[in-house]
Amino acid sequence: MLDVAVAYNRYKYLGNEFLTWLWFMMETDRSAFELPEAESTNLEIGNRIVLENHRQNRDETITIKGDGAGLEEGIVALKKGALVVEISLVVKAPEAEWRFQLKGESLNISSLKPPEKSPAEAADDMEQRVLEQVAHAERAADLVHQLYRQFIHRRLSEDWSKTDVPAMTRWIEQSAS
Repeated sequence: MLDVAVAYNRYKYLGNEFLTWLWFMMETDRSAFELPEAESTNLEIGNRIVLENHRQNRDETITIKGDGAGLEEGIVALKKGALVVEISLVVKAPEAEWRFQLKGESLNISSLKPPEKSPAEAADDMEQRVLEQVAHAERAADLVHQLYRQFIHRRLSEDWSKTDVPAMTRWIEQSAS
């Protein structure tokens, strides 16, 4: 059995590959996602994406942030061999919109911003608001878990190197030009 630290360092790239694949899928084939409540949930890139390139004996970090920011620099970084290491996601459902950051290395969720409440709803008791926050955190974790499961299924299949990697390469090449 591998030591936890050894296993973590050996396989931490999978989370970054996952976030890169997630961006690719959101740009090319959203319908392939099997999202919870799939008929009523939409997943989008939020206002921040961080890419890192550790290849060719150089370390590069590219951060793109801001509402409406173009992702062209991110595509150029992908073309150079970078991977997404952190991404902001927006989940839109009919009843609400909520946001969170996802780190690739650990799949940690941070900066969870639940739907805003009206002033009348916000005046309710504190216990109810805490329970709602926990429910949103669980919902975000369930979403990430389900998407990661889809990614790992694809990543371990023979289709990964035959279909997915060439499709991602074409997407990067076409987006960069």
